Amino acid sequence: MAAGAHDELRIEEVHPRPDQARHMPYAPAIQVRGPADILFISGSTPSPLYHQHPHVAEEHVHPCDIEEQTRRAMDNIKLVLDHKGLSWRHVVKVTKYLTDMRDFDGLHRAMNDYMGDWRPASTTICVNALSSPGARVEIDMIAVAPPAA
Repeated sequence: MAAGAHDELRIEEVHPRPDQARHMPYAPAIQVRGPADILFISGSTPSPLYHQHPHVAEEHVHPCDIEEQTRRAMDNIKLVLDHKGLSWRHVVKVTKYLTDMRDFDGLHRAMNDYMGDWRPASTTICVNALSSPGARVEIDMIAVAPPAA
């Protein structure tokens, strides 16, 4: 293949039934075409991105509202994306951990404020507990970008 043939990175949703895509909060799959750097973003809770270890309780006081907890986690992830010069459109996979599946809709309402109409591939898992008491959500992501020069 000629040099420069893969200079363009394309990230596309894969919908076997495109007419039904509007009903989904995620894409069944994401395809990345072209050369890419991959960024694995660690799980983020409503706790501050940088906090002490072992944990100091005062750094982990969370609101009860799942939408506010989700916004705090998404803001932490946005710090990482911004630092790397990436947008939500570079995110190809999201894993969401909830302590109560009844929070699923509130989680997605809050995430939609960030993701807009972009729907990366996604998995939601219900867990018994997260790393800080009172945290009801943790989110990790995988993003792709054109290779760094």
